[in-house]
Amino acid sequence: MENYLETAEKNQAKAETIVESLNIVNIWESVGATINRVGSTRMGLLMKHKDIDFHIYTDLLDIANSFKAISKLALNPHIKKVEYTNLIDTDEKCIEWHAWYQDTDGETWQIDMIHILRGSHYDGYFENVAERIIAVLTPQTRETILKLKYLTPDTTKIMGIEYYQAVIGYGITDYDDFIKWKQDQPKNGIIDWIP
Repeated sequence: MENYLETAEKNQAKAETIVESLNIVNIWESVGATINRVGSTRMGLLMKHKDIDFHIYTDLLDIANSFKAISKLALNPHIKKVEYTNLIDTDEKCIEWHAWYQDTDGETWQIDMIHILRGSHYDGYFENVAERIIAVLTPQTRETILKLKYLTPDTTKIMGIEYYQAVIGYGITDYDDFIKWKQDQPKNGIIDWIP
């Protein structure tokens, strides 16, 4: 069985191939958007949960324009499902897109594209979080984060930021300690933690 470092390296390489094959940056730029990678693939911390996260910005949240970009993306035969959520009238000021991509090995990847109103509360927020994590990440903390993600059962859903906060912010290195720490944390949606 391959170890977690090999798994992370293999998944990161596959993620890069998928992003390239989807032409996702050019698709969103073709409708006047700015697109940034965020999340685990931005930080090199992708493990078993195969997702690729993007935040996309425009001056107006034009639903038709957003659908235009997604319709171009959906022409790719590897895209098997797309989900849309309108959060324009919420504090998030966004349109959420989730697309599921089936790779040549039959594995499914989730592509999360959050189309955000430029200048709103979360404009650049998660890019800043990623940059801060990258800045403070050491080889040891990176390895610990990947190990904890690797040890997490496939049926257990844990947000990436929880691993980063536990390891970087609290010095957690053991999976059992991580689960105990997680149980003591507040149970709310977005975690506003930056190292």
